[in-house]
Amino acid sequence: MSTANDVLPRLMTLAAERFGKRASELRPADDLFDALGIDSVEAMSLVTALEERFAIEIPDYEVQDVRTFEELATVIARRV
Repeated sequence: MSTANDVLPRLMTLAAERFGKRASELRPADDLFDALGIDSVEAMSLVTALEERFAIEIPDYEVQDVRTFEELATVIARRV
């Protein structure tokens, strides 16, 4: 079973690459919408990319209140 700390580096690298940011400038507690400059549609595309990367499915209700990278990593870690 993975932990959020196991997932977080891969999550932040993928998010940075996808939205043209530097992973080194992102922090786990950052609001991912603000840090990546994305809207809710782009956030859902990130979730889809994460589902493919981690070979999991993430129900919408599990991410509807997620705001930070560490919160998203926790959701992913429960399913990996």
